[in-house]
Amino acid sequence: MKAVILCGGQGTRIRDVSEIVPKPMLPIGNYPVLWHIMKIYAHAGITDFVICLGYKGWQIKEFFLEYKAMTSDFTIQLGHHNRIEFHNGSDEAQWRVTLVDTGLNAQTGARLWNARAYLDDTDRFCLTYGDGVADVDVRSLLEAHARSEKVGMLTGVRPAGRFGELELQANVVTSFHEKPNARAGCINGGFMVFDAERVWSYLHDGEELNLEQEVLPAMVADRQLAMYEHRGFWQCMDTFREYTLLNEMWKRQEAPWKVW
Repeated sequence: MKAVILCGGQGTRIRDVSEIVPKPMLPIGNYPVLWHIMKIYAHAGITDFVICLGYKGWQIKEFFLEYKAMTSDFTIQLGHHNRIEFHNGSDEAQWRVTLVDTGLNAQTGARLWNARAYLDDTDRFCLTYGDGVADVDVRSLLEAHARSEKVGMLTGVRPAGRFGELELQANVVTSFHEKPNARAGCINGGFMVFDAERVWSYLHDGEELNLEQEVLPAMVADRQLAMYEHRGFWQCMDTFREYTLLNEMWKRQEAPWKVW
């Protein structure tokens, strides 16, 4: 099982914080929000990641290239930089991280399409955004997707409505409204699962392919998109206020998404 994380957007609504670094690298405590998302998946036993890069993707590459040095005590012999002795390990030592340049201006569906070569050895994969954390039970999500026999399943959450809203019949999505003005119900909270064989019939080449505006509504039309309702904690980091909120929760050791 692999987890794909979309990390290529420019984060325009949080530019006052993320002008220097891409949004997935904005820290919660000492680690970027991307790391927190990966820890959620790792807690469920998923440690094989495909990171879809775009805007300032080299900074995300740099983070993983330097990860061991940044998270370990070590002794280095000056003048011989290849002689480094690391003194402690980490829970992340077994993570496998594939970093894929999916295009500077590619939309979300295009990023997934451009990473498809790294998903041909799995029957299902998870997909989420690089800016949202939750205490979602990933194992239960995977079980629900298997029972549904649908191509896709997304996690429905219920915060204030400003994202794509879902309407349901028996947990099958019947309507998908992108950023409604005022409606009641669940929104797409990410933490999606897709059948790795059937999903590609809904995607195609072209950087304008948008997951939320084209791919998911097409699945809805075929009644092939189900929802896993999550009634626990969920929060994206889309604004400076949300960035501050998540950091305050972490500082107080009141971070519900810390399930590991």
